[in-house]
Amino acid sequence: MPALETGLMALIVWGLVGYLFGSIPFGIVITRVFGLGDLRKIGSGNIGTTNVLRTGSKPAAAATLILDGGKGAIAVLVARILAAEDAAQLAGLMAFLGHCFPIWLKFKGGKGVATFLGLMLALAWPVGIACCLTWLITAIVKRISSLSALVSATSTSVWILILGHIQVLLLGVLVTLLVFWRHHENIARLRAGTEPKIGQK
Repeated sequence: MPALETGLMALIVWGLVGYLFGSIPFGIVITRVFGLGDLRKIGSGNIGTTNVLRTGSKPAAAATLILDGGKGAIAVLVARILAAEDAAQLAGLMAFLGHCFPIWLKFKGGKGVATFLGLMLALAWPVGIACCLTWLITAIVKRISSLSALVSATSTSVWILILGHIQVLLLGVLVTLLVFWRHHENIARLRAGTEPKIGQK
């Protein structure tokens, strides 16, 4: 956990900024721009990259991945530049929560995986890269997006300790727990052997 350098009111402001930025539903915006319809009525109805991929448009899925990851990273970097590390971590966490519970969609958002990876890349890039590689390797081997997310999230604390970025350990643990919570339905399907693979309709 970083030292508390930012005043309470400023932290509240950065938390709000992070949340509002994280609440931007890029998956819905991108699918509409690409003329793919309402993402909430496609596949699982989720607003994230995996469901965008179910539209059959890889460019739309790639754009969603970059933008959802980018909003987590930008929230962290802007707060770090204009305030301090405590504000950066809070802004990143709130961006993640904004994606999962966006005010614009009646708090029904995505699973937060891309945003989680983006904020980790911005907070401690070696840890972020390790988490991304963990996701990628698991996805290549198992071809299941939710499993890749869960393995990557689980690895976060391990990578933080190995790579020596203790200042983000508390946030890493918290976000990992939130990722698991958001994936509770996926975990049930994984146990039942019914979880769809990447690209599967």
